[in-house]
Amino acid sequence: MSIDSLKDRIPDYAKDLRLNLGSLANDVTLNPQQLAGTFVASAIASRNDEVTRAVVAHFGSALSEQALAAAKSAAAIMGMNNIYYRFVHMAGGDYAKMPAQLRMSVIGNPGIEKTDFELWCLAVSAINGCDLCVTSHEKIVREELGSAAVQTAARIAATVHAVAVTLQEVDALKGA
Repeated sequence: MSIDSLKDRIPDYAKDLRLNLGSLANDVTLNPQQLAGTFVASAIASRNDEVTRAVVAHFGSALSEQALAAAKSAAAIMGMNNIYYRFVHMAGGDYAKMPAQLRMSVIGNPGIEKTDFELWCLAVSAINGCDLCVTSHEKIVREELGSAAVQTAARIAATVHAVAVTLQEVDALKGA
């Protein structure tokens, strides 16, 4: 399973996704680790087993064992944080002033360069739709890597998620 196998499964009505996936897989805005980790974290956050397997198979060799673990950690921790901080934002009140009381030590010590981890957290937060988390991680990534890196992470997240949704729909309608 690879990016090419995903592209082959994307129907013609979604050929823009096929083209975007191919061009983003070869993007040079990010270094190889940043690119690979953004794809992996985005695939995990998109919750599609086929997409996750293909992305990890394609990009796994560009990541050290620590970087792969960090990409997985970014998807995991933001899966929790995005829900919690989205709740805080929506509910208003005193919740923003209260300590979260959730363990999230991986953010302070991800085992790789902090900027790369922030980039991956940004991509996952975009997929999960958490305004507070997107704003927080975007600021750090923009200051460290620039606006082009932020945009590339968002483009990868958007495309990987759209591919996951499309392939889920294709599989759901196979028996219809």
